Amino acid sequence: MLAVAEMERATRAQQSAGERWVCRIAAASGTVGFLWLQLIVTAGWIAFNSWPGWPHVDPFPYIFLTLVLSIEAIFLSIFILISQNEETRLTERRNALDLQINLLAEQESTATLRLVQRLADHFQLGPDVPDPALATDTDIEHVAGMVDEALPDPRVSSPMPPPPIRS
Repeated sequence: MLAVAEMERATRAQQSAGERWVCRIAAASGTVGFLWLQLIVTAGWIAFNSWPGWPHVDPFPYIFLTLVLSIEAIFLSIFILISQNEETRLTERRNALDLQINLLAEQESTATLRLVQRLADHFQLGPDVPDPALATDTDIEHVAGMVDEALPDPRVSSPMPPPPIRS
């Protein structure tokens, strides 16, 4: 677990100052505190520009407020998209690492089963008939093809069908 955390720290350390700044803004804008700040500032602006007897810098329909909030929305959207792209890159790296670890674990399991089978044969143990498929290497391309067949067409919006049950 520490290795994964260190990998993520190293990835974040490779980000430019601008990318780190954008990610911090995106993270801060996604908080309840930011929501309250937006509500208070917007309500304050409307109250200040509606109160009788006070100078109205931006009278109703609050065109300047609309302009500022629209520009803010544009930049926050861009910041959030940049932040999501960074998270996507990190997630893809995690997924590749997870796949590699799973493939290594499968190879180790296969080697262990072969060793156990050789020991059983050597000591003439057991009437158990092992599944020969467990002691053979997994054909990764075949498994990937089965996964591709089971996944829905990304251009068609439909739920993924359940995987076929094989006995």
